[in-house]
Amino acid sequence: MIKKIFLVSFLSFALLGCKVKKRTTYGKKSQTKTVQQSSTSDDGGLYELPKDTGRFMRFEIDSADEYIENFAEIAQYEMKAYGIPASITLAQGLLESGIGKSQLAKKTNNHFGIKCHTSWQGEYELHDDDAKDECFRKYNHPMYSYRDHSLFLKNRARYAFLFDYRQDDYKKWAFGLRKAGYATDKRYPDKLISLIEKYKLYKYDRLVLGEAYKKALKNPSDEVPKKPLGTTTHVVQKGDTLYGISKKYSVSIDDLKRWNYLYDTVISEGQELTIKTEAFNNQ
Repeated sequence: MIKKIFLVSFLSFALLGCKVKKRTTYGKKSQTKTVQQSSTSDDGGLYELPKDTGRFMRFEIDSADEYIENFAEIAQYEMKAYGIPASITLAQGLLESGIGKSQLAKKTNNHFGIKCHTSWQGEYELHDDDAKDECFRKYNHPMYSYRDHSLFLKNRARYAFLFDYRQDDYKKWAFGLRKAGYATDKRYPDKLISLIEKYKLYKYDRLVLGEAYKKALKNPSDEVPKKPLGTTTHVVQKGDTLYGISKKYSVSIDDLKRWNYLYDTVISEGQELTIKTEAFNNQ
């Protein structure tokens, strides 16, 4: 019953155009190169997005407060579905889209600066960024940009370690995004944290966590996390491979990469790798 109420609530919210229906205009598709639109239906989260109508919805947003009012709710839904702090999602949306006012955001509803990459099968637009005519994803509604942002972080191994952080620890998430390579700007974490604290975006994390947040406050012990119990250390020997180590300890390569913040399978002699022993002791 709760799940049904949740879905109905979201559908009502989404179909109203994120609370700005009266300020939303429909426009013809821009003259951009396009390929077959990818599916924007349910991708394993707690709720299913409304079917894409194929009509591009253009949003006019005047201020950061208005941006937050429009998208805070969907950021919370995404947090429930995928575990990414709503504060982080909103801060990234504010920053990457220029409060929804950047030319890229207006033309593509891309609020997170996500480029096409080889896996993208939807519409796109060429835009000058780090280089000329870079390919950026295009969405008919910002809600699809928010969902794609969740999937982008959740499905890529280089961001996997972020999900070991507490969902109310926005500072770790901010620095973790920079470490994982989401942005090249060295001040990226500081900018996110500044937005979160200026607009008190952390309150949306607390709303989602509810009682779990209150309980976490009783044990504020992971500001500087200690090495957890139930782990062992493997010192890489000559000839070792990540595949061989994974077989030795009966763990997956993805887990090894996540535990040790590895972006690929390259390891070096003498390197210390953390192995979470409970992962194989309980098999």
